Order: sequence, then structure tokens, then C-alpha cells
Amino acid sequence: MDSGATQGVGRDTGRELGGFLRARRARVTPEHVGLPGGTRRRVRGLRREELAQLAGISVDYYVRLEQGRATQPSPEVLDALARALTLDTAERTHLTTLAGAERGPAPEARVSPLLRRVLDAVADGFPAFATDHRLDVVAWNALGAELLGGLADPARRDRNNARYVFLDPASRDVHPDWTDRAAEAVGQLRVAAGRYPDDAELDALIAELMLRSAEFRRIWDSGEVVMCASGSKRLRHPRTGILTLDFESLHVPAAPGEPGLVVHVFGAEEGTEEAAALAGLAEGLSHQALPGG
Repeated sequence: MDSGATQGVGRDTGRELGGFLRARRARVTPEHVGLPGGTRRRVRGLRREELAQLAGISVDYYVRLEQGRATQPSPEVLDALARALTLDTAERTHLTTLAGAERGPAPEARVSPLLRRVLDAVADGFPAFATDHRLDVVAWNALGAELLGGLADPARRDRNNARYVFLDPASRDVHPDWTDRAAEAVGQLRVAAGRYPDDAELDALIAELMLRSAEFRRIWDSGEVVMCASGSKRLRHPRTGILTLDFESLHVPAAPGEPGLVVHVFGAEEGTEEAAALAGLAEGLSHQALPGG
């Protein structure tokens, strides 16, 4: 287990910053940044000295960053490290968060009556559900619940998406691209852990998954960072088979200026086989909901 992964309420954020830098440094090959490689290197990725040189900072200061003894690098240093490590937008944001910016108390999940009505209103061919920063599914429509493995029935699946993915074998049937979904879940939890270091429930979830899932530990140690966006995903349902669906992630603030819930909406272009399959699945659910159905 990565000793810097989670340490309960009041986590040592300096160690988390150092752990993230180590994981990202190990990912970058010398050749990728124009340095000579060779076959006799003892470390995976860049050496500390090489990264410090690329970022234009002293080796001693970089070592202190990795060891958690320097915890508030300047914006200029963060920018230089991000460039040297070839971080993407999500990783840059996470690095800035670990350095002490944009942290705060964890938001409370606020599922308003209007949000519930919106989810139900888009149910005709559009599976949808909402998650909080811990990946707890806190709201859904009928089509989304059915397509995502039976969210409406807690006996069918855990309503925490990370726990479901890593601890329930059925998730591998629902998600044909399970490896991608697993990395996505870990990456989102890492972002939340960096932003809300005093969230005891989030700490407990991560600790549970570290203990019970070797796959979770492996991905966590890689330093994976993911933020919800848009694109396409494949889902499998017993009635429809595999569906390739478009999705969008819509952010609903918990309070002014504070991130809260993420609403995930799936759909398919009109006239496609996927759209027809979603319509058929929705029709079947509506018949089940009728008296005697």
C-alpha cells in the first residue's frame, strides 16, 4: 500500500504532493523530453536531477518537494514542473490543488427537487445519474439506473461507483472497457482527495479500496488524475448488448463558487441502432412501471 495515499482526517498534504510528483516523474522517459536515455538507468522515468534541470530549480529544492518538506511552491515553480512533467490540464489543476490552492471543506450533496425533475424529464432515451465528489450516486432516472447495473435497487449494486467498479464482478459485464472505467474512478477520487483533505468519509472509502482491491492500489500508485468531461463510453445491458453512447458531464454547484454534483447524461444520435435500443429499453421500463406490469 502507498503509505502516502491516505492517512485519515488531516492528511499530510506535503507527502501527497511529493507522491504525485514521484509518480509523474516515473512516467516521463528521458527521450520524451530530449534527454539521452540508455540501457543502464536505475530509475524508471526521469532522475530527480534531470527534472530539476528541466524545471529550472535546484536539485535540493526539488528533493524537499518530493520528501514533503517544501509544501507551498510558487506558481512559477508549479508551472515549470507542469511543463517539465508534460502534465495535462487535469494534472496541472491537481498539482496546484496539492500545493495548497483551492482547498476547502467537502461540499454536501444537494439534490434539489428541480434536479430530480430534470433527470426524470430527460428520461426518454437519455440515461442520466448524478454523483458527488466521493462517486456516490445520489440521483438518477429510471433508464440510467437500469443501464448502469440496477442503481434503483441497492441489493443489485453498490451506489458508490468506485466501490462497485472495484469490488463487484458484475461491473465488468456492465463496463466492457472496465480498465478505462477503473482508471477513471481512481483519477476522480484522487482529485477529490487533494481538494478535500479533511473529508473523513472519502478517506474511509479510499482506505477500504486500498485494502480490498489490488487493482485499486496499482492504479492509485500510478498517480492517475481524471476530471469528468465528455466523449463516448461503451455499456452492456442484457437486453441490448453493447451500446456505444455519447455522454456529457454537467456540473451542479453545491453553493456559489463551490463544486458539488456532476450530472452524467448519455445519449445516441437519432436514427442509430443505439438510439433505437435505448428507446426500446425505456419502453420496457415504462411497461414494468404500469400496474400489473
